[in-house]
Amino acid sequence: MAGDRTPEIQIRVNSRRGGGGGGGGSSNVVHPVEVDTPQLSSPGPMVYREVKHFKKWVPWLIPAFVVVNTIMFIITMYVNNCPENSDSCLAKFLHRLSFQPFKENPLLGPSSATLQKMGALDVSKVVHQHQGWRLITCNWLHGGVFHILANMLSLLVIGIRLEQEFGFVRIGLLYVISGFGGSLLSALFLQSNISVGASGALFGLLGGMLSELITNWTMYVNKFVALFTLVVIIAVNLAVGILPHVDNFAHIGGFLSGFLIGFVFLIRPQFGWVSQRYPTQGYTSLPVKSKFKTYQCILWIISLVLVIVGLTVGLVLLLRGVDANDHCSWCHYLSCVPTSKWSCKTEPAFCLSNQVGNQLNVTCSSNNKTGMYTVSNPSSSRIQGLCTQLCG
Repeated sequence: MAGDRTPEIQIRVNSRRGGGGGGGGSSNVVHPVEVDTPQLSSPGPMVYREVKHFKKWVPWLIPAFVVVNTIMFIITMYVNNCPENSDSCLAKFLHRLSFQPFKENPLLGPSSATLQKMGALDVSKVVHQHQGWRLITCNWLHGGVFHILANMLSLLVIGIRLEQEFGFVRIGLLYVISGFGGSLLSALFLQSNISVGASGALFGLLGGMLSELITNWTMYVNKFVALFTLVVIIAVNLAVGILPHVDNFAHIGGFLSGFLIGFVFLIRPQFGWVSQRYPTQGYTSLPVKSKFKTYQCILWIISLVLVIVGLTVGLVLLLRGVDANDHCSWCHYLSCVPTSKWSCKTEPAFCLSNQVGNQLNVTCSSNNKTGMYTVSNPSSSRIQGLCTQLCG
């Protein structure tokens, strides 16, 4: 009798398959097998089970990353202590947290010397002073308010969605490893300047989104719309990297690392395998022996090998002091393309200083400008700040 019927069980699968590339927050209910429900006069209650491989996670790691980056920026500004090193700080009402002069740092942030002290990527220190930890710490520092705002907003938009879909472990590893890969490629090509920022890790998340779309291709409905949207977003962001003072090598290195890691971490099982593992009462499906499709397994193996070999070889070359520009004469155009509007020369400021009583004379070696300042017992960071303003 209808009243004694066993409750019908369906599998609720949370997925982001649909028309959008990487945006939108809606979830769909996907049925792994076709369902022919008989017409009954008094249908029984519906019982839902959430499939392990498609469940929604509560995001907490990405917001935690945003908090950590923000705290690190505040600590960096506290250490910077602009009033002690410059006479023309911005936002002086912030006292110790005020910003370096706009001419020295247009991003509203600390000095280069402070960023170095806090762990910025400095190739000479990595190679000659064995400070390899800078390849990691530079990803948690930012050059200014504008820099950290842009990166953290992007991280929230991209990262929370991915963490909801794949969990904090996989997305956390994807983020950290991609950041390391971005730092590594940057260090191989940009060896005369320091580098900071989470951009490499962010591009790793974009790369992971692209490889996830490819490896789980059969699960998407509007495949080509999603692919086109995502490729356009990635292309536009990489194109911005050809502007001066933007470390596009970190972007490229992070993207490539995340793209390969995505094939390893973001793979999903076949729907047929899921329907067998979580059977629905009264319905049958064709037998599926393999959890993953053949092409997914091939991409998994190739990507794992490439990412391990690539990161290992890159690290060995860096520690041996190899300058990748010596082996690729055109690669520097990937990070900056000179035009009549801007120059790609970003050599660090270098000055000669001479102290006579309270009079400090500073001469910029690049433009031969000389400045005289009344200051007693100036610190090296203050002299460097004056030098940067003079050479800017």
